[in-house]
Amino acid sequence: MIKLRRLLLPISVPVILLAAVLLYARRDARVQITQHRSIARAPSISPDYSATTIPPNIAPLNFVVQEAGSHYYVKVHSEQGEPIEISSSSPKIIIPQSSWDRLLNMNKGGQLYFDIFVKSRDNQWIRFAPITNTIAHEPIDGFLVYRKMRPLYSTYREMGIYQRNLHSYRESLVLHGKSFGKGCVNCHTFLANKTNNMLMHIRASTGPSMLLIQNGRASNIDSRTQFGPPMGHPAWHPSGKLITFTIYNVRQFFHTTTRQVRDVLDLDSALGYYIPESKTLKTNPEISSKDRLETFPTWSPDGRYLYFCTAPILWTDRTKFLPERYDQSKYDLVRISYNIETDTWGELETVLSAEQTGLSIVQPRISPDGKFLLFCMCDYSGFPTFQPSSDLYLMDLSTGRYERLACNSDQSESWHSWSSNSRWIVFSSKRPTGLFSKAYFSYVDPNGSVHKPFVLPQKDPTFYDSFIKLYQMPELVTRPVPVTGEALARLIRSSKQPTSVTPITAATPKAPTLPPYGKPWQQLE
Repeated sequence: MIKLRRLLLPISVPVILLAAVLLYARRDARVQITQHRSIARAPSISPDYSATTIPPNIAPLNFVVQEAGSHYYVKVHSEQGEPIEISSSSPKIIIPQSSWDRLLNMNKGGQLYFDIFVKSRDNQWIRFAPITNTIAHEPIDGFLVYRKMRPLYSTYREMGIYQRNLHSYRESLVLHGKSFGKGCVNCHTFLANKTNNMLMHIRASTGPSMLLIQNGRASNIDSRTQFGPPMGHPAWHPSGKLITFTIYNVRQFFHTTTRQVRDVLDLDSALGYYIPESKTLKTNPEISSKDRLETFPTWSPDGRYLYFCTAPILWTDRTKFLPERYDQSKYDLVRISYNIETDTWGELETVLSAEQTGLSIVQPRISPDGKFLLFCMCDYSGFPTFQPSSDLYLMDLSTGRYERLACNSDQSESWHSWSSNSRWIVFSSKRPTGLFSKAYFSYVDPNGSVHKPFVLPQKDPTFYDSFIKLYQMPELVTRPVPVTGEALARLIRSSKQPTSVTPITAATPKAPTLPPYGKPWQQLE
């Protein structure tokens, strides 16, 4: 009996302390404010989770109240369900997950209010105007996959692909470069927002290769071609039977006086495609012209058209470090029909020309329902992440009309993707500093109206104040990646020579002149 009492004593003390803390927290949350002074304006909070539309399955939007005071009281409520009451001596507002989930699930399509009270230095409560958000009916895909790295220039020592559960704050590693000898993990893509079919480009000591996951099984494929590395910007055909990609000779250089000192361009580039069943790499003269640059392939949801960006090569010397007229290089948006049964290509059709817009058109992505095309436009080049001028635009594919989105900032917006239900987009934005890109989400209603964006929520609302890495190439997926990072790294390390494929040839003839701007691509057949 004595031994049992000695065993229970050290256990019971923490339990009692925990109960006391919870009891205090409950009492603290039920603080009664009988008198207050009202202010007509809404309070400043960070991150800015106000006047936006959020998914019903998003993690709690924790925030910091940026108003001076000695105590803070926040009431989160909607039309139905118990409100969430938070009282804190800190301006950090941490919202309980379970209560948040219940409130959002009960009020889909309704309004969500943040009532914020701040006790001033003279012990008077101040009530600010409520912050109002809208809870969408439609959920967002449950996971976000992205590359996370430092703002590097010449090394990729700290670079990895990560996945984040958007319903919580749980982040897990997909693959890190240090797991296979300080290698580089590059572009990643998924078939129809699902992770059982996935492709990642890597650069290891054995050379460049593609990690291909098909039906949950991974293989390492040699991607060295007669064009030479690297390869990137992959895009799955909706059938899953082929993958298009860009082969490019990329050049990095630096400015001395602009807002963004780093810059990148393609000295030469072409499109190719990989057929997993036959393990062959192929191309076609229409998508690999010798006198043009081709990049950023993306497929229409029905698989009948390949959209991509193309620009004339303005320089004669393709080995020169910084070619002439590099800052005049602007891409057109085109498309070409494709018959997967016969593996034959049609003729190029111009969707939107740089001559018409005066800007370079890059990174097209079509909504899964086939209604809208989201793309970037910037002053020049095919790398909008290094262009502060880069903005997002949305085109209605039934009319060809497009508009600059209100969700843009004065910094670079790029690397966007769609949710599987076509109601959400995610994109990388370098707001507000122009240095560190973060993932932002926006709701897209059925009419194509894009709502105010909000940043990827973090458990600690001050997370971004000290985080000095980049979120790059965010992709929305419905499930986590089924293969572990260790299994992928072991596959890379164990293969001295990746599985070979038939190389494509660089001996392609010149493609015909780009067709004039028209609207044949809008004709529904």
